[in-house]
Amino acid sequence: MNTDKASIGHFFQELQADICDKISATDGKGRFEIDDWRHEKGGGGKSRLLQNGNILEKAGVNFSAVEGPAPEGLLKTLEIDAGDTDDLSFFATGVSIVMHPFSPMVPIIHMNVRYFELSNGTYWFGGGIDLTPHIIDKSQAQYFHKEIKKVCDKHDMDYYPNFKKWADDYFYLPHRNETRGVGGIFFDRLSENEKHSKEEIFAFVQDIGNLFAPVYSHLMEINKDKSFNDEQKQWQYLRRGRYVEFNLVWDRGTKFGLQTNGRTESILMSMPPQANWAYDYQLEKDFEKETAALLKKEVDWVNIL
Repeated sequence: MNTDKASIGHFFQELQADICDKISATDGKGRFEIDDWRHEKGGGGKSRLLQNGNILEKAGVNFSAVEGPAPEGLLKTLEIDAGDTDDLSFFATGVSIVMHPFSPMVPIIHMNVRYFELSNGTYWFGGGIDLTPHIIDKSQAQYFHKEIKKVCDKHDMDYYPNFKKWADDYFYLPHRNETRGVGGIFFDRLSENEKHSKEEIFAFVQDIGNLFAPVYSHLMEINKDKSFNDEQKQWQYLRRGRYVEFNLVWDRGTKFGLQTNGRTESILMSMPPQANWAYDYQLEKDFEKETAALLKKEVDWVNIL
């Protein structure tokens, strides 16, 4: 397996195309429009956006492979002591996905898989996948986590418990004292060590990437025809508002993109087409209370039922 930056970037570009093909087939109507762009310093990417499908109101699948001089702000954010940074350059590539459905019965999903390296030889892989149901269904949350655990266990039995906890801590809104959804996994700065080679870590990242389309297609299929009422729709808009709060205030990917002078339209593609904020909203409906009660860390989703 080749693990040079060109080979890794090629995999991510192929992954983007594969996910778009499979998700658009599941949606049955929507098609991903391609927007090619170039980074001002070097490299570029493809932003692929689906709007107004049968199931998905807005779905973005971004691929990027950008490079250039390493900005001081980026190095500070990454906590890298690079010494003399005058000649230090970076390369970053990956796929980032967020999908917003019409129906409040279909969950939001996010995935990011990425690779980063500096010209001094420093490199790492990172990523994560998490599910944000507007209305939590325990059996679906369990399915989601079991599928992730299968992939993690194939590579390292410690991956799922460690990365699941990392996701609980990462996909969390401290100002709301709640998790973004039912979590998933999150990992960052994975590089070769005494247990895993670079090739083995890349294989894990590939398997996580390839998990996305079948898992989300299944969730789209089983929820797309479920009925919902206006109260549930309004709740969806409020939950989307919390999603926006996380992405704009806490998300590292958003900050990284802006600090590296990334393309704003691509960075903010994760925003829902509509979201609401209600002042001092009080939970009244049972489905609201039941969902809010599960927006917490350390839920054993694999064994929730």
